[in-house]
Amino acid sequence: MIRVLYLIYQICFALPVMIVITILVALATMIGSIFDHRFWGYWPGMIWGRLFYLIFLIPLKVDGKEHIRKGQSYVIAPNHQSYWDAFLIYGYIGIKFKWMMKKELGRIPFVGWACYMAGCIFIDRSSRNSAKESIRKAESKLKDGMSVVIFPEGTRSYDGQIGKFKRGAFLISEELGLPILPVTIDGNYDVMSRHAWNVTWHPVHMTIHEPVWPKSTKDMTEAEVKEIMNETSQEVYDIIKETLDKGN
Repeated sequence: MIRVLYLIYQICFALPVMIVITILVALATMIGSIFDHRFWGYWPGMIWGRLFYLIFLIPLKVDGKEHIRKGQSYVIAPNHQSYWDAFLIYGYIGIKFKWMMKKELGRIPFVGWACYMAGCIFIDRSSRNSAKESIRKAESKLKDGMSVVIFPEGTRSYDGQIGKFKRGAFLISEELGLPILPVTIDGNYDVMSRHAWNVTWHPVHMTIHEPVWPKSTKDMTEAEVKEIMNETSQEVYDIIKETLDKGN
């Protein structure tokens, strides 16, 4: 009975309200970013992300904010369980950032347009030179404490388990000398998996871990640098997976 009432609530109230709010936030971001993309590219999205959890009545716990150092830029690397991960990171990570996302997402009405105006970093995954282009774009934006969010798995989980990491986040960390900030998201798969059409009430827990700093690769060969990146990738993967396993 409670599930039926919650479904009625989200269809009749929560979803219509959030559609209107999403359009208003996107418009505010697009217009405001013309003048100041650092402010308008973050604060409206932060409010938007929090409202999703509040209006859909999703209980949330956040641990580890003490690991974030004010003024430091990070490569934020969360596992990817759901579309709701975007609302969670926007609303509760607590530091200004730009998304790194595939260029196709920039075509989404309002949300994609807002991301483009806010200065998010779009990558062309069909291009062989996309990795170098991503680093060039990131380097120009990640200044004065501005961070970047990259989902290392590259796509949402199919079964709630953490998937294999791609190189992008670790390549940027290595090239720009920025620490990786591992983030464990636990519960969003149950809130709305990639197979679901509606939201399910379920508690969510986000854990922000201690940063993993890039190792010095000075005078190393290309093969040695690649090995270092693989080690860093595995370290971040293990940190996130261990926390997910504890939650289960």
